[in-house]
Amino acid sequence: MVKLKDFSQILAQAARGELVFPTSVNAALRLQLALADPDCEMDDVIRKVLGEPMLAARTVALANAAVFNRSGTPVTSVRAAVQRVGYRNLYTMAAAMVVRQFGARIRDPQLRAQADQLWRHTAHVAALAHVIGRKLTSSDPDTALFAGIVHEAGGFYLLSRADEIPGLLDDSVAWMGAAQEIISREMMKKLSIPEPVSQAIVSLRGATLTPPPLGLRDTLLIAKRLAPVRSPLAAAEDSPSLSGFVDDNALLDQILHESAEEAASMSAALLV
Repeated sequence: MVKLKDFSQILAQAARGELVFPTSVNAALRLQLALADPDCEMDDVIRKVLGEPMLAARTVALANAAVFNRSGTPVTSVRAAVQRVGYRNLYTMAAAMVVRQFGARIRDPQLRAQADQLWRHTAHVAALAHVIGRKLTSSDPDTALFAGIVHEAGGFYLLSRADEIPGLLDDSVAWMGAAQEIISREMMKKLSIPEPVSQAIVSLRGATLTPPPLGLRDTLLIAKRLAPVRSPLAAAEDSPSLSGFVDDNALLDQILHESAEEAASMSAALLV
């Protein structure tokens, strides 16, 4: 009963838009707000990135990751890094830092391990979505990458709250899906996620694939199914069959190969 009361309180806070964010994410949130402004100037972005050492380091690391450094030529300054990755991908990185910070502050070893697994799942889904968008579903690859990064934000939030409330996620199969959906909706608002991306993420729960695969939601569904690391919060029925969707073995091998390289470099660059 105590656990249900705690859980109900968390859901009530989410419904009121009162999600509790770590103070360490403030710099990333400020950068997101600046990047969302169509009149945002390059010098203002660079000042905000330089104002937070971790943000500056991750920006340069991301610019040198394989997904953005096809030429193999490293950049060594924040200005050059911002110019290479662009505002959209910098926005994605800021969102990734916010998501990762929820896992980084977890003290319980078991929950920390789940958060690390959830991050590895997230990185693979994002990389897969990036490749699938290009090669299969005609979705914008950069949008797909961003959606993959933030699609488990609700799960990270629940894990961080479970660290404060022992036993919160025990025997959670019956209610976890609905809880994640409620919290995910509010996380999308808190992170100022664009509506098309937010809708695709929220609609993942219980969704099924119908041929031909099109759009962002199908891109994420296929990516989640192909991800070599499973979400620790997923139920068995969360993995739809891909029969009839990716029957070209050569294409499938290419998607898996390219995304594995991207996931490895992206995970290392964004690990905070």
